[in-house]
Parts: sequence; structure tokens; C-alpha cells
Amino acid sequence: MNRIFFRFFVLVMLSITAATFVIYFAMSRLFGDPLDDIARRQSSAQIFLIEQYVDEAPADEWLVRLNRVREVSDTRFDLISLAAARAALPRASLRALERGEVVLDIGNKAFYRRVDLDGQRYIGSDEEVIHARDLPIDVNLALKMEAVRYVIVALALLVPVALWSRSHWQGLQKLSRVADEFGAGRLSARARMPRSASIYPLAERIDHMADRIEELLVSQKNLLHSVSHELRTPIARLEFALELLDAKAGDPALRRRIAAMEGDVRELNDLVNELLGMARLDSEQALRRETVDVAGLLENAAASLPPGPQALELASAQDLGTIEADPRLLGRALSNLLRNAQKYAAASIRLSAAREGDRLLIAVEDDGPGIPEAERERIFEPFYRLDRSRDRATGGFGLGLSIARKAVLLHGGSLTVEASDLGGARFVIAI
Repeated sequence: MNRIFFRFFVLVMLSITAATFVIYFAMSRLFGDPLDDIARRQSSAQIFLIEQYVDEAPADEWLVRLNRVREVSDTRFDLISLAAARAALPRASLRALERGEVVLDIGNKAFYRRVDLDGQRYIGSDEEVIHARDLPIDVNLALKMEAVRYVIVALALLVPVALWSRSHWQGLQKLSRVADEFGAGRLSARARMPRSASIYPLAERIDHMADRIEELLVSQKNLLHSVSHELRTPIARLEFALELLDAKAGDPALRRRIAAMEGDVRELNDLVNELLGMARLDSEQALRRETVDVAGLLENAAASLPPGPQALELASAQDLGTIEADPRLLGRALSNLLRNAQKYAAASIRLSAAREGDRLLIAVEDDGPGIPEAERERIFEPFYRLDRSRDRATGGFGLGLSIARKAVLLHGGSLTVEASDLGGARFVIAI
């Protein structure tokens, strides 16, 4: 919540700041500098004395009243020549001075105004200017007051922004949890938000999508499971019939043909078993987690590998400790990786494990031909096999690696493949 709240608040504050500058420049162009207006209000008393007290005096008393104002005011009122005033003021202010208006000099806390335009006050008054200094002008104070107003507005925005962000963030957090649960295999997870929720339309669409995905996955699993079970019956009948036929056959050529057919039936039976295994793995709703000793898990996986010409090296770090996992699924993933390595290894296979921070890394390596970089993700797809693995010498259906990755993903881990320093492939489980 903090992140979305902070970003939205910063956006609002930047918008208000930009609007403030736009208003300032617009007002300056249309109605004059707002700072000039502030300074004029702050020096309004001194301007009032000149315009409403001194100027209202008869011509022969004008200087007398000006002197009285000098005596009682903290502001200095001097008479200077028109030429001196023109030299002191910027070009933009000269027209106002020539019209007889009060011209402010904010930086020096002063103002200028001509005595009159036609010399009626006294002889030569049209060539003199009243120069008032030490005016009580404090623009910084006014700016500080504006800043305080801005801060108060900003703080007042915090409450509605926080409430708005909180409602959205809670909804997004719920959707995030639903997505995590759905991705972990709990297909019944739904958001089920009330219609009053701010993100109800999004949650409703996600729930509909989840319903459709659940229906498709359940249908696929049921179909795969049913077909696999239905295939077992004719396979069993074929095996029985081939055994009877082999017992009655006397021709050696026919026996060889029957043996080849029995091999095909066994291969088909193995495929059905793999499909059933994948169907069960896809239908796992929750792992049967328990505390598993990592060293024992590696030793059991190594012991399950059928005998072969390759040498298996078990190299693991000390004190691997334990992890919370489903030993059946994780053991099957390791077994599939070891069998895959045994198919392609020339002389050696290495099984290793190490701790890296809070992660456990388990690696299975071989010295076989390796896997091209472009194929390293596709090999985990069901039934996908590299060209060289289609040879009868290696066999397989392209399901072992897919099952291994599914088992690891159910644990919240990852299974990747890279090049090994042995020369072949290196499969890494990270949990």
C-alpha cells in the first residue's frame, strides 16, 4: 500500500505545484505581478497618507502636510528629481511613473510617485517625485504564508488519498493471493469481491477466467486419466495373448516376432504408466510436506539408479540440513534427472548439492553431447525430444523431464538446464 499511496500522492503534489506556477504566470500576464499586489497591500497605509491626506491639501499647504507625515511616520519621504527617478526605475515601470501612478520598488522596499503632472503644487513640482523608503514590505513573509497554505492543502489530501489507495491496494493484494494459489494448483481459488469493491469489474473477469481454466484443466485431466485407464485393459489382454501365442509357437522366426511384439506392448504399457503419473501430478492439490534430510534424499536417488556402465559421483557440501518437501515427488524428480543423464552420459554422472543463502541447489550433470542452447526450454515440454534421443538406444517418451519440472514447481522451486564442465548437460534444481 505504501508504494501506490506514495506514488499517487507525489503525482497529486506535482500536479498542484505545476498548477500553482501556471496560475502565477497567467495572473502575471493578465493582471500584473502578484508580488507587486502583495507589496502594495503591505504599504497601503503609506500610499493612503500621500493620496488621501497630503494630496487633499490646498496647493499652498501640500508641502506642510508632507512634512507632518515625515515627522510621524517611520517611512522616509523624500523629494527627488524626475530624472533621478527615471534612472532608478526599470524601463517597464517608467510609463506608470509618467502617468502619475505609484510605482513600487519591492527589492528596496520603496515606491516612487510624481508630485503632480502640471506643476500646480508648487513651482517645478511637475519635475519632482516623492520617494518613499523603508516601507513595511516583507514579500518573504507572504511567500511563507502561501507555502503554509500549500502544506496544509497537501496534508489535507493525505487522508482521502490514503483511503482511496488502501481500498485499491487491499483488492489488488487479494487478487495477487488468488493468482498465487491458482498458480500453485488450487484451482478453486477465487476473489469473490463484493460489487462495491473498487476493482470489482477486474476481479469478476479474473474469476470468470479462472472458472473457464479450471473447467478446461479438469476436462483434460479426466480425459487423460480415463484414456490411460481404458488403455490398460487391452494392453493386458495383448500381453496375455502374446504369452499364450509364444507358448504354442514352434517356429523360431515366429518367436522372434512375438518377442518384438511383446517389447512394443511393454513400451506402450510404460507410456500409459507415464501418462497416469503425469495426470496424478497435475491433479495434486497440496504437497505432502515433511522434514526431509537432504543428504538422505540424494543417497536414495543415487541408489534408485539402475546399474550402468557410467560412474556415478555423489558430491555434496557438508551440513546440507533438511528441507520441508514431499519426499516422493522430489525423489521422483531426481530419479528422472539421473535416468536422463544415464541415457546420454559417456562415462560419468555427477550428483551434487549445496546451500546458497536460503536456497538449496541440487545439480545433475553428465559428460554426454549436451543440449543446444536453443532447445534448453523446449526439452521440458511433454513428448518433446531432441533428434538424437529418438534413437532406440536411448528410448523414452519425452515425459521424464516434464514430470521432473512439474514436481519441482509444486515445491515453489525451479528446474533449469545449462552447460556442464563435464562436457554435457547440467540440470539444476533450486528450492
